[in-house]
Amino acid sequence: MIELPIYDSNGKKVDSLQIDAETLGGEVRYALLKQAYVITHGNQRQGSARTKSRGDVHGSTRKLYKQKGTGNARAGAARTPIRKGGGVTFKKTRTREDFRTELPKKMRRLANRNALLAKLIDNEVKCFAALDFKAPKTAEFAKMMESVGIDRTCLVATDGKNRNAILSARNLDGVDVCRIDQLNAFALLNHRFLVVDKAALVSFLNETCFESAEGDDSAAPAAKTASKTPSKSKSKKEVA
Repeated sequence: MIELPIYDSNGKKVDSLQIDAETLGGEVRYALLKQAYVITHGNQRQGSARTKSRGDVHGSTRKLYKQKGTGNARAGAARTPIRKGGGVTFKKTRTREDFRTELPKKMRRLANRNALLAKLIDNEVKCFAALDFKAPKTAEFAKMMESVGIDRTCLVATDGKNRNAILSARNLDGVDVCRIDQLNAFALLNHRFLVVDKAALVSFLNETCFESAEGDDSAAPAAKTASKTPSKSKSKKEVA
């Protein structure tokens, strides 16, 4: 069991949370974390790099000079790859989809939870009783981070209910904000500390945050479908 201290807004310990390491993978699996990190990083590539081959470069295909009698080496068109301003031998044509790879769902979910376990073992998770801000105050959020010893990059995970906390954190240098149901291994490993409130962390551990997110996504298409469903036309007997 891992005992995680719970702090108030002043950095004072007010409670603790018992977390079972077995629910997060039991041990840190470095090979899995690296695999998840590399795949996620590669999936973010735009694939927009382009170069021109000799057929794409604007210019004439005329032979520069005759084959023999000049004393120079044989030469063809000016757009060949060996000449300055010419095309590229193997031009870049790969798109975004060519760089994408997939990780099985069970491995992806285990990697996300295992990355959280690594942060818990290194004491890099700062959990607060609540992230309640009556108004967006960046200075107050910075003071709260300083009270718990955060001096490096930080990821703030919230349930999205208190928008003032998101607005207070996003202007700080080295601080990124995400929803708790979007927490992943790549984001956790890219930041030194994780700031989260107790309710959001418990919902992540119990996986209730994913159920609410899926419910919100499934409700919207159903509403659109229902609005587009045509009404049944009345029969001739009903009209009569």
